[in-house]
Amino acid sequence: MAIATSTMLAEYKALRNEAALQVRPDAGVLILRGADRADFLQRMTTNNIQALAAAGPSSGQSCVTVLTSPTAKIVHVFTVVSRTDELWLLPGRGEALALARHLRSQIFFMDQVQVEDASSRYVRMRLMGPQALTVLAATGLQKQSLDDGAWQEREGLVVVHQRQYDLPWFELIVSPVTQGDIVERLAAAQAMVLGDEAAYQARRVELGRPLPSSELVGEYNPLEAGLGWACAENKGCYTGQEIIARQITYDKVTRALVGVTGAVLPAANSPLHYDGRSAGVITSVAWSPDLDAAVGLAIVKRPLDAPGTVLQAGDDAVQVAALPLV
Repeated sequence: MAIATSTMLAEYKALRNEAALQVRPDAGVLILRGADRADFLQRMTTNNIQALAAAGPSSGQSCVTVLTSPTAKIVHVFTVVSRTDELWLLPGRGEALALARHLRSQIFFMDQVQVEDASSRYVRMRLMGPQALTVLAATGLQKQSLDDGAWQEREGLVVVHQRQYDLPWFELIVSPVTQGDIVERLAAAQAMVLGDEAAYQARRVELGRPLPSSELVGEYNPLEAGLGWACAENKGCYTGQEIIARQITYDKVTRALVGVTGAVLPAANSPLHYDGRSAGVITSVAWSPDLDAAVGLAIVKRPLDAPGTVLQAGDDAVQVAALPLV
């Protein structure tokens, strides 16, 4: 794990105090159409898709949901954007093809559902940092604040407001034809365009935000990986629902997402131990400029998730810390 460079420090400062833009060419877009599209997702995923409202062709609601296995393990995590005649799905980076394949395999012969991989027609970006709204307002692309989960479209740019998932504040969806113009306008309004992943990873770990391919993977269920807020308790059955409901009702969640700190942190996927027994796994590591220290995320067995607990990672001691770290 490399110590911060001057470029990383500048990008981190933008994420921490100002505004930063990350272009994500590996983040796809799927479109669901057909009369049964909401019911289709409702029966497979954790959030209440039927409760989403599409207020009109240029505004509406979205939510983050988890597609779970029969044993309630995470299969895919994605955002659902409710539009007038379709649902847009925003998968984890690099997961559009796999999600499309999985959804198509679940369509019954009576289902009126079509799945389109529209990734070639859209580019996703993330505008983050406390000055993100100010930057959008300066470009004229977004004038007012939105409730968490709300979205609006202006000049062909779809802006989804997300506070709880990923780094706050906005997921942006735009045509490749206008991508360059949008990036230039945002940069002119003082959004720093990120050059690599280091600063983003540091800020994500500091805030304790789980993501696909790191914490949101098939070894864990949503409650263990910090996505309990995306599991609606006021909806009908879905795949894995009984297990998740039982764990919530009887406080049977056996693992939890935590922060870890230490003089040295091993690479992601390194096992953690306590008194010679398996205690969990480190899922992400980064260098925190704010703390001037190595920081990480881990999924740890309860009650070893208590802040201050000292665990072993090989020959090194790491300490459990409450999230967010900063």
